[in-house]
Amino acid sequence: MAGTGLQRTLSIVKPDGVRKGVVGEVLRRFESAGIRIVAMKMLRLTRKEAEGFYAVHRERPFFGSLTEFMSSGPIVVMVLEAEDVIARNRVLMGATDPKKADKGTIRADLADNVERNIVHGSDAPDTATAEIRYFFSDLDIVS
Repeated sequence: MAGTGLQRTLSIVKPDGVRKGVVGEVLRRFESAGIRIVAMKMLRLTRKEAEGFYAVHRERPFFGSLTEFMSSGPIVVMVLEAEDVIARNRVLMGATDPKKADKGTIRADLADNVERNIVHGSDAPDTATAEIRYFFSDLDIVS
């Protein structure tokens, strides 16, 4: 996985993370890992915006509950930048199901269940680019 160079990825602290008051803890973990936050904002998605963001999952059985949850309260969206940041962020987050996540990961330590799992992170360079564009313009990103 080494050698991918400087990358950007999208990270979201989901409504459960905002409600629990763990935004600062999530940010601390990124910064402690040497990951820079180069853009950040808090917003509340409408159901339609959540459906647009998660459009790739439209045919999946969890689409309705996911988009309902993601529009249920404020979220914090951010652009992370570092060497190999996509893979590094996914390690920090842990497995989607907190019960299967490694001890010490964000989801193992802070999440309640597979649907309310505190954070989202892009899974590949192309999705990272598209997901960042969904929330941020080039003017928003300070590198």
